[in-house]
Amino acid sequence: MTLLASCGGAGEGNRNAAPVNAARTAEQTAAAPGADAVRASVSEVKLKAGGAGEAVVRLNIADGFHVNSNAPGDRFVIPTRLEATPAGGINAGAAVYPEGVKKKFPFSEQPLSVYEGEVAIRLPLSAEAGASKGRHTVSADLTVQPCDDRECFPPRTINAAVPVVVE
Repeated sequence: MTLLASCGGAGEGNRNAAPVNAARTAEQTAAAPGADAVRASVSEVKLKAGGAGEAVVRLNIADGFHVNSNAPGDRFVIPTRLEATPAGGINAGAAVYPEGVKKKFPFSEQPLSVYEGEVAIRLPLSAEAGASKGRHTVSADLTVQPCDDRECFPPRTINAAVPVVVE
């Protein structure tokens, strides 16, 4: 299982903002507010050549924090997004997101759809008939915007590489 972490910094993001401080050093990231607010894990997926399956990206969101769902309901907050790139005969479909929980926060006029606690995002995968047997890695980027009850921090992009074994 691969563990990945996302962290927040001070300030607010908007839909057009690029991931903030993507090149931060480990020391700077550890010191940022909400540094361990979101962790993600991906388990290995086994596929047969010509077959299909799915990866599950699990988000663990720390108590007191949330991330916006994939459809948060406000154009000024960043939705959770999982985007994968095909590799070595392994193709990824569109991510399947769980339904968020509607909550009202002081920083938003309308209730937002958010994820809290543990959340599973499903990523359909398929192996081409000619995919070579063995280990492959499907590159996947998970974008989240961690928030607490008072403010949202800049969005983070987490490398959520999916280990795939073609049998």
